[in-house]
Amino acid sequence: MTKAKGTADKNLSNVVEALETEPVNSHQAQQLQQDKNDRRHQDSINFDQPADLEHQH
Repeated sequence: MTKAKGTADKNLSNVVEALETEPVNSHQAQQLQQDKNDRRHQDSINFDQPADLEHQH
């Protein structure tokens, strides 16, 4: 599988656009903050942790 050279990652550019959005009101501000929190939480879930082969659950 080859990647296109010289172009930004589509997912990364979407995240940047979402984080640069200015909220119109307090409800939208809360929604944007929750979206950021959800992304951080998902990122922490996806972070690879080394496997402890001796103490598996």
